Amino acid sequence: MSAKSAINKEVFSPHDERMLAAVQVKRRTNKKIPFLPTGGQGDYMTFICLSVTNKKPTLVSITKVKQFQGSSAFVKRSHWTIDQLQEINGIDANRDSPEFDLRFDNAFDQWVAGSAGDKCTFIQVLHHTCQRHCAGKPKFVNCQSKLLGGNSILQSATDSVTSAVQKASQALNERGERLGRAEDKTADMMNSAEQFSVTAQKLAMKHKC
Repeated sequence: MSAKSAINKEVFSPHDERMLAAVQVKRRTNKKIPFLPTGGQGDYMTFICLSVTNKKPTLVSITKVKQFQGSSAFVKRSHWTIDQLQEINGIDANRDSPEFDLRFDNAFDQWVAGSAGDKCTFIQVLHHTCQRHCAGKPKFVNCQSKLLGGNSILQSATDSVTSAVQKASQALNERGERLGRAEDKTADMMNSAEQFSVTAQKLAMKHKC
């Protein structure tokens, strides 16, 4: 079972919720809390999860989930409703990057995802969910247009398949044209051979006479 499937099963399903997306992250800047002991780097993994309730009205939440080293369990650490999310900052609207920020009413976190693709998928699903379920939508700043109503992942996959089909069709057409030209040349050669044979027969008859 993948980590995301396990998180959905352990953290969200027992509360009649389902997870829509999750991204594994690390902080870009370290938070220092003097009165709490801190572990070394790599002591835990952090996931930012987007979930919705199964019952109506649909409630959307963002949850920070951690898995500590040496444990197979996933633990809910922080929880916000979507109404508490003020801003999603994609850092750079001109290129793919793994960094992003989340600003809530009472918190601000700077994250780096495992990859730019993981971050893009999370932001795209988050934006789509906000468009569908949120009356007061949070701000999406410095995000690529493809994540905010531009080409979706599904649309990009569809475009790729369509492009491949078009290329294959073009190749078949070109092959058909080449075959057609070859058939035309073959027909011309056969006609020439037939004409040569007729001419040769006429010459042979002429010499006999």
